[in-house]
Amino acid sequence: MRNTLTKKLALTLSLTLGAITAAEAATLKISHVRPQGAIIDQEIKAFATEVKQATDGDLKVKIYAASALGDYTSVQERISVGAVDMAVQPAAAAADRKMQISSFPYIAENWEQARKIYGPGGAIYDAMKKLYAKQDITMLAAYPVYFGGIALNRDAVSPGDVDVKKGIKVRVPGIKSFQLTGDSLGYISSPIPFSEAFTAVQTGVVDGVIGSGAEGYYASFRDVTKTYLPVNTHFEVWYMIINSETLADLDADERDTLQKAALAFEAKRWERAESDQAAYEQKLADNGATIVRLSDAELAAAAKKVRAEVWPQILEDVGASWGQGILDQAAN
Repeated sequence: MRNTLTKKLALTLSLTLGAITAAEAATLKISHVRPQGAIIDQEIKAFATEVKQATDGDLKVKIYAASALGDYTSVQERISVGAVDMAVQPAAAAADRKMQISSFPYIAENWEQARKIYGPGGAIYDAMKKLYAKQDITMLAAYPVYFGGIALNRDAVSPGDVDVKKGIKVRVPGIKSFQLTGDSLGYISSPIPFSEAFTAVQTGVVDGVIGSGAEGYYASFRDVTKTYLPVNTHFEVWYMIINSETLADLDADERDTLQKAALAFEAKRWERAESDQAAYEQKLADNGATIVRLSDAELAAAAKKVRAEVWPQILEDVGASWGQGILDQAAN
């Protein structure tokens, strides 16, 4: 009788401890904007595996690809209130106009400058971290993607002469910096939601797209891209972000593991981002697109014109004093 009771107590205790352990295990939902199998999807999977192994399965990361949890603007809003845990995606300027600083045109001219400005300790890196914090979001890492370009469903018109009006209508994101940049480079900017952009090009509503780079155009527009111009319109950076309360609620070891894995995720991306950009330009070419490269002098002329015409207007939008301070830091 006593042995039976002891066994029952032991079984009850074992089940209780098992339930506590299961309850303590956490699964974080993470969103990203590309299809399954894309580079970002592969790299987040590696990040998730690293976190799971380092915590012996106590902390897991579940991946939602292709904006399955909503577009990046709504996902950022949902992370802010804790409805979604994490994401790797562009900054949503709709939440705070100052976040346009991340996509300011022609801040960096090459990868070395980009890493200094957008990498750990850089002027824009630090500025974005503070802006996210105001939304109850912790920025864990920056994820460099590419220098932007222009994809056209037709031949280019005077691609190296920024003073020529091209007469070409292009889709741009609903972000002021992209609209103004397109206009400054001689195109006719037409803000169209991303979800409608491919059809707009396919049906001739617009003749091309500004706002992405080779990887983005290959992923979403390769079948309507006949010409690609790598004109370095902007430096595309996404951010790994997490709800601040969700991060704080993790135990210390799990939080430390997640943050270390995020920094490793970031460092790996900086090591391969430039070669990935070249690879996707080649993929566009292999798919039939003509790659039209500008000379250094033509790129410099484009940068000079956009900085003179566009920067003052965006600075007015984000706050001239604040924005100029970031640009000054970036230039040093």
